[in-house]
Amino acid sequence: MKLSVYLGASLISLAAAVPALAANTDITIVLNEELEVLEPCMTSQSNIGRVLLQNVSETMTELNPTNGELMPRLAESWEDQGNGTWRFHLRDGVTFSDGTGFDAEDVKHSIERTLSPDLTCEIGAKFFGGMKITPTVVDAHTIDITADPAQPILPLLMSTLTIVPAETPMEFTRDPVGTGPYKLTEYNVGQNIILDRRDDYWGTAPAVSKATYVFRTDDAVRAAMVATGEADIAPLINQIDATNPKTDFAYPNSETTYLRIDSAIPPLNDVRVRKALNLAVDREAFLGTLIPEDAKIATHMVPPSTLGWNADLKAWPYDPEEAKKLLAEAKADGVTVDTQIELIGRTGNFPNVTEVMEALQQMFSDVGFNTKLQMYEVAEWVKLYSKPFAEDRGPRIVEAMHDNNRGDPVFSMYFKYACDGLQSGVCDHELDSMIAEATAATGDERAQKWSEIFKMVHEDLVADVFLFHMVGFSRVSERLDFTPTIATNSELQLSQIGFK
Repeated sequence: MKLSVYLGASLISLAAAVPALAANTDITIVLNEELEVLEPCMTSQSNIGRVLLQNVSETMTELNPTNGELMPRLAESWEDQGNGTWRFHLRDGVTFSDGTGFDAEDVKHSIERTLSPDLTCEIGAKFFGGMKITPTVVDAHTIDITADPAQPILPLLMSTLTIVPAETPMEFTRDPVGTGPYKLTEYNVGQNIILDRRDDYWGTAPAVSKATYVFRTDDAVRAAMVATGEADIAPLINQIDATNPKTDFAYPNSETTYLRIDSAIPPLNDVRVRKALNLAVDREAFLGTLIPEDAKIATHMVPPSTLGWNADLKAWPYDPEEAKKLLAEAKADGVTVDTQIELIGRTGNFPNVTEVMEALQQMFSDVGFNTKLQMYEVAEWVKLYSKPFAEDRGPRIVEAMHDNNRGDPVFSMYFKYACDGLQSGVCDHELDSMIAEATAATGDERAQKWSEIFKMVHEDLVADVFLFHMVGFSRVSERLDFTPTIATNSELQLSQIGFK
């Protein structure tokens, strides 16, 4: 009898322990802003990429953020066929989360869908602008992809393009189907997103069984949630909250903060006004206060590790008197410098973003600008940041943060500066020609051409108000085995997270 009771009690205890052990492989991630869509072709937006990229939706190739090597993902190998064509050999035995098999037709459809003018896919506009991409199915697991003009880094470009089933409609989805190690099981708008591990994933099974994403705009709240065990990872926290060396990590996050100037609208179409905006900003005053002290003052849209980085470019000095002088000269020539300019910020884009925007507004006011600050959630902000722009818009300056962790300017410059670039505030046909030439160039010539473009954008066109190359801070629960990298701000692969 005693033995029976003992065994019964033991079995009950064991049964109770099993769910507890299973739950230990579930994690909660607290993000700084909610997603406006759950669309695979929009994973170049950091808030979407952190959830979907390589978790639900995979790419053909993958860039190793540690050493910069290009690795196979859904493509096992590839080779240059000449004349702008690359042949990709696809992985066999891969299925989507709906159970259908993966083949070359899915790749073809994914390319055509991402680049379709019927959709405003940011991946297409951001990474494939100014080029024609033609996919040709060779057989079920072989596809030729031709770029015009030829793209020497086409395999690297394919590390950005997410693959969806051939049956995916030509419209945005909130229920993505992918080949990744996780599937979307719940999306409760305004509350959370839940991903569950797939049992039929083609690769190694990850340690995390379930990930729940929640959203909190307050930096201190996100940090506190990890500290109290309510969450396991906060990818983005404020430097002032990064006080625990056991859980808090600093990392260069390849993000550049800047103000995009709409140079088509007076008075911003006058280069003297754009120079005055730059001279009005005391960038040094932000470092160690509202911006992490390890951030770097920017002279480029891309971080210093990028091909063609121009070390000769100097940051605009803080010179409010010169800014006032330039505005006075422009006004004397009939430029309407007193026109109210809309200063637009993105709520939760980075820690202290609202305070930074308020400080910038004051700096602009101090030299004579008339600005009106408006902060928007991402869903509304992106409508003001991306084309098509309203025909009847007034002068507008938009705060943004751009990520390029792939090392080549092609991932930034057409998108941001070509006349047809989705988020370009400038149109200069000489610059368009220079971008086209650099995009097709190779080796040292490619680096030199991009270097010249960086100079033109910064010194000649004065297209933006560059601010900072940022440093990120994350908080990670002590129960996890995970170290943030340069990619953490744009993707957060659950398969790279382990348990101690």
